Amino acid sequence: MRWTGYVDPDGTPRGDLPGFARREEELIDLYRAMWLTRTFDAKAVALQRTGRLGTFASSLGQEAVAVGVGAAMRHDDVLVPSFRESGAQLWRGVSPAELYLYWGGDERGSDFAGPRGDFPICVPIGTQVAHAVGVGLAFQLRGEPRAAVCLMGDGATSRGDVYAAMNYAGVRRAPIVFVVNNNQWAISLPRSNQTAAETLAQKAIGCGFTGEQVDGNDVIAVRHRVEVALQQARAGGGPTLIEALTYRLADHTTADDASRYRDDDAVSEAWGRDPLSRLRALLVAVTSWGRDDEEALLAECNERIEAGAEDYLATAALPPTAMFDHLHAVLPEALVEQRAALVAPDAAEAGPVDDG
Repeated sequence: MRWTGYVDPDGTPRGDLPGFARREEELIDLYRAMWLTRTFDAKAVALQRTGRLGTFASSLGQEAVAVGVGAAMRHDDVLVPSFRESGAQLWRGVSPAELYLYWGGDERGSDFAGPRGDFPICVPIGTQVAHAVGVGLAFQLRGEPRAAVCLMGDGATSRGDVYAAMNYAGVRRAPIVFVVNNNQWAISLPRSNQTAAETLAQKAIGCGFTGEQVDGNDVIAVRHRVEVALQQARAGGGPTLIEALTYRLADHTTADDASRYRDDDAVSEAWGRDPLSRLRALLVAVTSWGRDDEEALLAECNERIEAGAEDYLATAALPPTAMFDHLHAVLPEALVEQRAALVAPDAAEAGPVDDG
């Protein structure tokens, strides 16, 4: 089974790099996007800890997966994410303010001004996979040279509905790339207790298409192999499953305490494979990247994220009745009564007026 990695943890290339990775400006773009993602995450955690954001799922240590996927996609492809792919969403034009709105419980955050065709964040585990297959089938039926990209965690691959969706994608040769963000933990359940399969990539074999692994801490490897898989999908070559091997450096979400079930030594060791440090080392080695460049980039990312957070905090909250406004074309009677009770609770408690 194919495994791809182009850069060692210390930044040393393992051989010839793909063409895009030999262009300094493209390496810097990838590095900037990973730092933007990490800065976004840090601000989100700070907002949550101060009661200004809901439960949040950090991608700390996994930035190369989402950024590599986003960079590999064309504008007219469709992203169907799970809940740890802010790096791909930011790359594709979703604003920090929109993402903060979503995590703050405001569905206006899913009404992206940028990638209008991309799907919203999906928190239920694996349910987005069937949706992604449907997107791919729509492209196929219309004869459009486009592809869907579906991201999921390692735990999602243990769900039956995920296998059923992948199986149908294989039957129909749908233009879709499945990317498994294998961060080694499904909340508190380690990879070793999730499945007896030697790899998650090989689960594609039973569905009739190719599976492969990439170093998920190497953004160059992720971008290159997803690009190749997307080219194949758009050309009618069917699906691919890519297992990106990485590690979850943070808690599962801000509602979790991973220290209860995870060895601190393993986390410390995983920091040695940090994707940002790896690409920084490569930049220093093969370009003129220096301290001034680094400080300017970090300041740029911080400024953009702070501005997005300010926009989010300045957005007036919707009235409670908004929860009813986009559920149905015509509200069922039971929901009409509930909405009325929310608007005028005293009148609802009094019951109907006797006009006789």
